[in-house]
Amino acid sequence: MSLGSMSGGSNNVDEINIVSGRPTKIGRFLIGLSGGTAVALSVVCLPFVLPAIRPVCLPYVPATATQIKNVMCALAGRSGRLVDLGSGDGRIQVLAAAKNGFVADGVELNPWLVAYSKLQAFRLGLGRCTRFYCRDLWKVQLQPYHNVVVFGVQEMMPDLEVKLDKELHKDVCVVACRFPLPTWPPAVTLGTGMDTVWVYRNPWRISNSCV
Repeated sequence: MSLGSMSGGSNNVDEINIVSGRPTKIGRFLIGLSGGTAVALSVVCLPFVLPAIRPVCLPYVPATATQIKNVMCALAGRSGRLVDLGSGDGRIQVLAAAKNGFVADGVELNPWLVAYSKLQAFRLGLGRCTRFYCRDLWKVQLQPYHNVVVFGVQEMMPDLEVKLDKELHKDVCVVACRFPLPTWPPAVTLGTGMDTVWVYRNPWRISNSCV
């Protein structure tokens, strides 16, 4: 059999594969690559999408520099343990609070944001005074904390107020960002618009240098 005949036979096989609908090696590779990419994107994106289908939608919205400043001002003169409920990427209350002398914990349901927060804490040398937990904020016991920061949505604030009232001790400071607690009277309100923070203390009357 001549080389020309062999070459022609190979072309015929390829033509048969194309006609029969069988994918070539390159086709199978591209199909596998596309499928793997789709799965990887789904795994990464799912934790960001799930909050939208929960009973209370609590999306991840990065805080602004003004919000960080207002929270730190609200916590001026405070000390002890701090927890950030819904800490996101950890760059607001937890890392900023750690830089200001707090022992700060972050509670976040998104595992990718928790991993990123831990990486940032390590990079900034704050690993010893910060901890991040991948947990549901409703299942976190708040008794050990002297300071609580929360970036919530309006729908969750009534239930959160009940939880805070049951679990917190008297010497505590609660900083609510974007939305206030429904019935607690704030001791201080800082900022305007979406950068507003409401400061609650027990007893409620305080003197704050930020006012």
